[in-house]
Amino acid sequence: MRILFVCSGNICRSPLGAQVLRARLGDAASAFDIESAGTIADDGAAMDGAAAAQSSRLGGDPSTHASRYLTPEIVSAADLVLTAERSHRAAVAQLVPRASKRSFTIKQFARVLQSLEPGDLNDVTTPQGLVERVARLRGTVRPPVNPADDDVDDPYRRSDATHERVADEIDRALTVIADALRAVA
Repeated sequence: MRILFVCSGNICRSPLGAQVLRARLGDAASAFDIESAGTIADDGAAMDGAAAAQSSRLGGDPSTHASRYLTPEIVSAADLVLTAERSHRAAVAQLVPRASKRSFTIKQFARVLQSLEPGDLNDVTTPQGLVERVARLRGTVRPPVNPADDDVDDPYRRSDATHERVADEIDRALTVIADALRAVA
């Protein structure tokens, strides 16, 4: 299964998400191809230093990251697209309209998972089936009062405290997602 993280420059939130998800999946990570891209990325840029430090703090490995620009081909190859913001999810859907079914913000996917009834996932046996079920049930879960609560702030060129807060938000959501993916992998 291919999981794609998307943010703007592909130097902070999306590589952090990919690296932390890999760490949270542990031994199950080998069952997934986890990658990232950015809607305005310059190909080949290293990860932002503050974001890389947060990735390392959370068990990720930022050493080999090279940013890349989001293309229709990258989106089309993904089974699950996790974006930093709703605007990135919209950009994904604009590139590949069919991808809207399997595209969520990171926090939205975790929120829907946490809101499901105990039996909602009983017959789900694959990661792709999990994505399909969450997509089908997302409309049954009450959205946040403030839609921006599904977004992850952009920490680029902001304080270390902001980078840490953003990394912790991503980590909390990805812990929920990793648990669900591991259960069906």
